Amino acid sequence: MPSLIDLHPISRRSFIGGFAATTALIALHPFAARANGNQAHLRLMETTDIHVNVMPYDYYADKPNDTMGLARTATLIDSIRAEAGNSILVDNGDLLQGNPMGDYMAYRKGMKAGDLHPVIKAMNVLGYDCGTVGNHEFNYGLDFMFNTLAGANFPIVCANFTKGQLASDPKQDELHFKPYVILEKSIKDGAGQMSPIKVGFIGFVPPQIMVWDAKNLEGKGQTRDIVEAARAWVPVMKEEGADIVIALSHSGIDGHGQSDRMENASLYLAGVEGIDAVFTGHQHLVFPGPKDFVDVPGADPVKGSLLGKPAVMAGFWGSHMGLIDLLLEKDGNGWKILDFTSEARPIYHRDESRKIVANVADKPEVVASVAAEHQATLEYVRTPVGKTSAPLYSYFALVADDPSVQIVSNAQTWYVRNLLKEGEFKDLPLLSAAAPFKAGGRGGADYYTDVAAGDIAIKNVADLYLYPNTVQAVKITGEQVKNWLEMSAGIFNQLKPGEKDQPLINPDFPSYNYDVIDGVTYQIDLSMPARFDKDGKPVHPEASRIVNLMFDGKPIDPGQEFVVATNNYRAGGGGKFPEIAADKVILVAPDTNRDVIVRYIVDQGTINPAADENWSFAPMEGTTAVFETGPKARDYAATVKGAKIEDAGNGAEGFAKFRLIL
Repeated sequence: MPSLIDLHPISRRSFIGGFAATTALIALHPFAARANGNQAHLRLMETTDIHVNVMPYDYYADKPNDTMGLARTATLIDSIRAEAGNSILVDNGDLLQGNPMGDYMAYRKGMKAGDLHPVIKAMNVLGYDCGTVGNHEFNYGLDFMFNTLAGANFPIVCANFTKGQLASDPKQDELHFKPYVILEKSIKDGAGQMSPIKVGFIGFVPPQIMVWDAKNLEGKGQTRDIVEAARAWVPVMKEEGADIVIALSHSGIDGHGQSDRMENASLYLAGVEGIDAVFTGHQHLVFPGPKDFVDVPGADPVKGSLLGKPAVMAGFWGSHMGLIDLLLEKDGNGWKILDFTSEARPIYHRDESRKIVANVADKPEVVASVAAEHQATLEYVRTPVGKTSAPLYSYFALVADDPSVQIVSNAQTWYVRNLLKEGEFKDLPLLSAAAPFKAGGRGGADYYTDVAAGDIAIKNVADLYLYPNTVQAVKITGEQVKNWLEMSAGIFNQLKPGEKDQPLINPDFPSYNYDVIDGVTYQIDLSMPARFDKDGKPVHPEASRIVNLMFDGKPIDPGQEFVVATNNYRAGGGGKFPEIAADKVILVAPDTNRDVIVRYIVDQGTINPAADENWSFAPMEGTTAVFETGPKARDYAATVKGAKIEDAGNGAEGFAKFRLIL
């Protein structure tokens, strides 16, 4: 058995090259260089949305991963501390759930009073000063959460989660956590003299936990609007002598206007008088940076500010270290902020060939602190967590309704229905879109999902869902549902009626853009040309491949509204599907599709992946088409429903050839 450090080798060349790319930007911070006798440089460091990813290891795929891991972020923390005499380290929540190690601790090992959770062990090694809770802390119940957090060697604050009903005055709420903490520190000024400073931290969780974790929280708590709670408590912190106030906001950034009980309220939280800086999270994005929040009024993704105040969002799973540098000046007996910089510093980068290169190595002390739990988790992911009543395979995913796609849709529907059950969209029909990811093509003749009936392990989920997408939902019309399917049907070549053995699949159309939408029934008429090309451009706008499109047994109403569960790639415009883009998104869930599938399997015990045959090809008398798939498809050919297929011999490069009879 290799050592834990051996599991994550980094060549000296790649490490030095990557580290140089990062450290080229690291020098004595200008604030430290220019601070005079009544000024001081203070570094505030953030981790957020760790989701139990202490190790740089993907337990689903059962292999190392250089894009994640608090053990890597820890090395950044060490270097940042070394650059400045004054620093504070905080965490912004979502620690306890999100990967198989979290599930192992909750479902297999459990947490009793006095036990130390591995993520808490790692954080104690790093010497955190403060933290708050995220929505995922509540996923395993309050007893698990409190038993786990009790092991932290640092205070946990949250100002908007109450034990009972809300009081008329937020300051009268009976809270589960302290609303804030004021840390008394000694800070070295530009002249080398030590002076006291009081730094206040106040924490917030999305109010939506009362819906997302209703089964764990009903009758046990309530949540208050984030901004409302801040307006009540921040003046109290100032009265108690806080020189500066830092918000630990497990809440994202949304610039569409302030509303009551906002999920992503950090922008408006920054506008609360008395708050000096905001650490954000929850959305698994990066701020400041060139990609996210570029069009949000009030957010400056270059400077790293929200409504003019320093702010940062440090990615997820340890991918970045959030950093706010403050230049402070004595103001009477206290301190005020003169200037600031913000950055989200990554643990990896991509080289010119787009290959991932680690910027930093593991911190050995962190790796050692979770060694036992890491090994136990490896054993856990390699053992069954449920059963499947039928095989899960993708050999025929492009020609018939498919069990590997069906189970993804089933899990998405189960998950999204629960999240929307009490919101404004609860009465809209819910559909689900999913695509086959492993369907041969350039991946080769073995590039297919193939999980036998019987026991199913967590790592088998990686065979069902290759990408670390997160669940999202869009609200669209019946007409847009049809166009979504028209776009998907572009994977097929147009066939001439009556001709034999025509090639079926367009090799330039990726299989991950072939979405099947469950909740409706339809047929695909291959005698028609594709309405859209692979880039979503209408090439035959009058063509209609999707025929007999029905909802609830009736022709779909083009004007009827639907919610469609999908992933962040598709909902954000990935694949260039017509009219499917971020402006249609009504749910941005914090969970990965992989994690949702695992939780669905645990919930069901035994899953039934049998395809419901909601789609098929329209008949074309005397017409056949041929397609290639993996040779192991022959083991399952007799079980395929909804399509007439027959073995047509061997294809090229190890593939098998099959004939589709239309």
